[in-house]
Amino acid sequence: MRARPVRIGVFCVGFHRYWPQFAGLREQVEAYCSAFEDKLRALGGVEVVSAGLVDDVASGRRAGDFFVSQNVDLIFCDVTTYVQSAFVLPVAQRSKAPFVLVGLQPTPGMDPATATTFTQLLHDNCTSLPEIMYALRRAGLDADVIFGQLENDPRAWGKIQEWVEAARTARALKNARIGLLGHPFEGMLDMNADPTALEATFGAHVEMLELCDLKWRLDQVSPSDVSAMKERIEAFFQFPEPGADAIAGPVTEEALLWSAKVAVALERLVSDYHLDGLAHYYRGVDGNEYEQIVAGMIVGASLLTARGIPVAGEGDLKNCVAMLLLDQLGAGGSFSELHPADFREQFVYVGHDGPGHIAISSEKPALRGLSIYHGKFGRGVSVEFKVKHGPVTIAGLTTTRDGRFKFVLAEGESVPGAIPATGNTNTRCRFQPDLATFIERWSLAGPTHHFALGIGRRISVLRKVARLFGLEADVISE
Repeated sequence: MRARPVRIGVFCVGFHRYWPQFAGLREQVEAYCSAFEDKLRALGGVEVVSAGLVDDVASGRRAGDFFVSQNVDLIFCDVTTYVQSAFVLPVAQRSKAPFVLVGLQPTPGMDPATATTFTQLLHDNCTSLPEIMYALRRAGLDADVIFGQLENDPRAWGKIQEWVEAARTARALKNARIGLLGHPFEGMLDMNADPTALEATFGAHVEMLELCDLKWRLDQVSPSDVSAMKERIEAFFQFPEPGADAIAGPVTEEALLWSAKVAVALERLVSDYHLDGLAHYYRGVDGNEYEQIVAGMIVGASLLTARGIPVAGEGDLKNCVAMLLLDQLGAGGSFSELHPADFREQFVYVGHDGPGHIAISSEKPALRGLSIYHGKFGRGVSVEFKVKHGPVTIAGLTTTRDGRFKFVLAEGESVPGAIPATGNTNTRCRFQPDLATFIERWSLAGPTHHFALGIGRRISVLRKVARLFGLEADVISE
């Protein structure tokens, strides 16, 4: 997916009665707001949309209307001095954009020996926060509050950056086009998803595709196209010797060429339909042509996922969304589920058969030729790798009894160790407080059995993403 700058609305506040009383106060307040805006731009990928100073009801209304006209993704109210809540409320009411109150003192504290009323007013960055939040709550509006220092405050600026990342991620999802090729895996009740509900909640468009759309493009692939893709695959993957599993053997030349041809067609399908993600599944029957095409998709799907276009198997639209979110946060987002556990070393294998996010692999990913796809029809080339060692986040998107979406999240560790040579993605993961308790708690949250696996600790920002969409986030690892 192409990175789009996130549009951040900013305004600063004050009390119009102060300006004739204290010469230079307004100018200093506006200077602090300019410094705040510059720091936002320095975060990268941010387009600051400034409404300037709000210091009475009329200017608050104008700022709210301005932010609507500019289609901002998030608004920071820079509480630069005391302000009456009546001036701020119309900004939030009219703009409808997510709202964050930020009170950042210009210095760590005043010197009481030299402090004046002028100095105090420039340090009144927390005074209005409770009053403003009271007004917003009474109006039924949500907002977050961040208090700290304008300079040298990693805690406050870390929270600000998380809101920027959350807004950028939400913007990407709101503008995404996700293809559904086929249907969810039959019998997996948690895979069923309502595309209308997905569009209504997130704004992402679900493009309904048929296998004949892929077949038509497959028929246009030339021998030179196949040869070029084969070179890409051979450079990207390793081809290890077979392990203990008789199902997972070497990759034959015929299977590799077929995977390369399907990969070319898959990239063209994604390009032609301007897709930012894809969920696919086809049951197959008696080795027909469509079954063979789908069986050859794993390599191409992994290449697409690695470049930020997540491909979810088994027709799992919900997990495609979770994968897209983690990828937008720079965490990867590999198609995963819980695999067998190891009580001796207190870890559970996390992975899946088929495609994975090979860009977050701990080593050069491997290709194996599978004589069968267990539980599915067909055979072909599959991907094997494990995620980089260190902190990981798993993110699932599920549906509650009342039909609402809910995030189920956890953080853990990817730990070193061998994985089975089965042609599947597998990562050894540890979660708190212990293996059995974690899996019980995860299951009790009612997730889908699929989730996205990413690197790093991402729960704090994912909670903010959930909040931007008005959704619950159930955190299991706390």
